[in-house]
Amino acid sequence: MSKIAMIIGVTLILTFYGGTSFYIGRKIYQWLKLLIPHINGTTYVVIYGFFALSLIMVFLPLPTAIKGLMSWIGSYWMGILIYLLLFFLVADLVIWLLSILKIIPTPISPNIHFSAGLAAILLTISFVSYGIYNANRIKNVSYDIEMEENAAGMKIVLVSDLHLGAVNSEKRLENVVENINNLEPDLVCIAGDIFNDDFNTLKNPEKAIDLLKSIKSEYGVYGSLGNHDGGKTFNQMIKFLEKSEIRLLNDEYVVIDERLVLFGRVDPSPIGGFGGMERKEITEILASLDTTLPIVVMDHTPTNLEQYGDEIDLILAGHTHRGQIFPGNLITNAIFDVDYGHYQKDADSPQVIVTSGAGTWGMPMRVGSNNEVVSINLY
Repeated sequence: MSKIAMIIGVTLILTFYGGTSFYIGRKIYQWLKLLIPHINGTTYVVIYGFFALSLIMVFLPLPTAIKGLMSWIGSYWMGILIYLLLFFLVADLVIWLLSILKIIPTPISPNIHFSAGLAAILLTISFVSYGIYNANRIKNVSYDIEMEENAAGMKIVLVSDLHLGAVNSEKRLENVVENINNLEPDLVCIAGDIFNDDFNTLKNPEKAIDLLKSIKSEYGVYGSLGNHDGGKTFNQMIKFLEKSEIRLLNDEYVVIDERLVLFGRVDPSPIGGFGGMERKEITEILASLDTTLPIVVMDHTPTNLEQYGDEIDLILAGHTHRGQIFPGNLITNAIFDVDYGHYQKDADSPQVIVTSGAGTWGMPMRVGSNNEVVSINLY
């Protein structure tokens, strides 16, 4: 990406965020004025501005402790902002339609504006509260996949999108590992986004290493790189995975007990790069694979699935989070051929399983999706 394109992109994002923040801040202030007529405008601007700027302050060269606090506040604010925007827009739209249809009189009375604002705020509180609660739960999901005889009877456990370093990620890891071990897997696959862009955001790497090392699996734990597993701290991430006894497959494959081939892809769009490593052409690797065995592919992002032909039996992916919070699922469903669950285009195409992930990115919330550990029973 050129510097000019980057500047334009950043400018558009900041403009949109600034406009959105102004709209929401103004709506809340107007509502508070109806509730508390003598509210101090300056005090409100300072308090609201602190929260609105928390998302931006994360990118400034601040002391680690302050940056961590801003990241924590900004993560929650992101989810709150989305729902305030959604519900205030809906409230304004409803009022406008009712006034056009002459169901309510114009000019609009303060009582109607107050009720609409109250509804938007209460709905935001409800959705955000549920989202925080739901993000702290881990759901187990199971699929039965028909496979060639060699692999029949094998159980694969799939997780992705741990986003270690994100809010509550390390606390959640203990439950994820416990769920994995309770499933007694033969093989564990971690399909990308193990980290959350910056290794230094992990609060206790050694504890996370011990947890990951405690995963019990007959044939080991394998991982592939996701788009958030790169950047300036990429080498630290690699060392962490080595200590955690997770074997990365960077456009490489391994034969599991002469029963199946496990092939891990490098993500095509790393944020900050993978230290110069780039994704290889699929044809280079397929030529060397033993196609007499079932082939399972870990490919973090479920795009361009047509690149895989009938020589591939199963693709394991993540990335989409299933939108993470409603209405994000409507967007991911429109973008991807499959944004969640089991999919097979036709009888000659590989089967695909996309997990919604075991962690959260950005806002530590889940609405309309779940953190999950996936059990895949081959028969």
